[in-house]
Amino acid sequence: MSYSTADPLPTVTLDDVRGAQKMLSGVARVTAMEGSRHLSRLVGAPVHLKCENLQRTGSFKLRGAYVRIAGLLPEERAAGVVAASAGNHAQGVALASSLLGVHSTVFMPKGAALPKISATREYGADVRLHGQVVDETLAAAQEYACETGAVFIHPFDHPDIVAGQGTVGLEILEQCPEVRTIVVGVGGGGLIAGIATAVKALRPDVRVVGVQAKGAAAYPPSLAAGRPVSVGNPATMADGIMVGRPGDVPFRIVRDLVDEVRTVSEDALSAALLLCLERAKLVVEPAGASPVAALMSEPDGFEGPVVAVLSGGNVDPVLMQRILRHGMAAQGRYLAVRLRLTDRPGVLASLLGVLSAADANVLDVSHVRTDPRLGLTEAEVELHLETKGPAHCAEVGHALRDAGYTVID
Repeated sequence: MSYSTADPLPTVTLDDVRGAQKMLSGVARVTAMEGSRHLSRLVGAPVHLKCENLQRTGSFKLRGAYVRIAGLLPEERAAGVVAASAGNHAQGVALASSLLGVHSTVFMPKGAALPKISATREYGADVRLHGQVVDETLAAAQEYACETGAVFIHPFDHPDIVAGQGTVGLEILEQCPEVRTIVVGVGGGGLIAGIATAVKALRPDVRVVGVQAKGAAAYPPSLAAGRPVSVGNPATMADGIMVGRPGDVPFRIVRDLVDEVRTVSEDALSAALLLCLERAKLVVEPAGASPVAALMSEPDGFEGPVVAVLSGGNVDPVLMQRILRHGMAAQGRYLAVRLRLTDRPGVLASLLGVLSAADANVLDVSHVRTDPRLGLTEAEVELHLETKGPAHCAEVGHALRDAGYTVID
């Protein structure tokens, strides 16, 4: 769905969000609010985590999807609904439709994570794999809607979706009435628009701060231009907020009510996901960790008490493995080093002895003997090491050089 900025847009009010909250009673969980001692020390004020990663289907998306589908006319329900998504919205639509007795068809990219495809099917949707990117999948879903009469359920650009997501804001105010800043990950804008609608109506003094990945940050240029603009080729590990253009409905709410939209790097996202797993014992996807990444990147920039919304926890295990390694590297706890040494028996064993004495854990060893760059008696070894942080990395490097090894990289 796309609205012309020249036309009056549907409005979303506090009453709409309160109505959505009543509708979701017994359907969506009132998710936990957990304190974080580590982030509180870092920020210098209380920090609480709103755990939408523990919501049914693993993200906040069920809220908006249920409100949108529940509001359909009987003839619209009879025609069924269709959606396009790589994961969270797909699962939200699938479960909401099943709960309401509505047939759902969900188009997903061919490269979507297998756990997300399986979960969407198990929630009751007819899953169709189409296209390599979400834009192609979206086009196929809209074509299906035109051909069959099924109602297209947009992931963020509809007032009912915004109202449903806004129930997160009401819960935050109930669970943490002393809150001063709410930090929210932003893709198309449905979640932060809903939260801002509810929070600013009841507590205009509370700052609402959005967070986007630097590689997919459409809101800063859109806010500067005063209208939604597209960014070409958005790219980030945080697929849940990888949206190339803000929605028309949420954009105007964000423009009018949200105090600030920041961006975070991929390294920051990886480190935040690792922190959530290690310190909070919470599995969070990169998009869900984006508020934590913002707090870690600029801890002095938020007035407390702070609530960070962990919007989802649906992360593919294969991607999780890569992100955790990336996060360890970003924190100086994972070191890749390439050495040149003499190719004779016992040299590799001696090298491993030096690393053992330096208390570095060897994860992987690659030994190269045949390369035009190497002399007749030379070899190169690439090692992947687990370390204890930047200071320990430096100690390992000094130990290798002191032992006479030539460190190339």
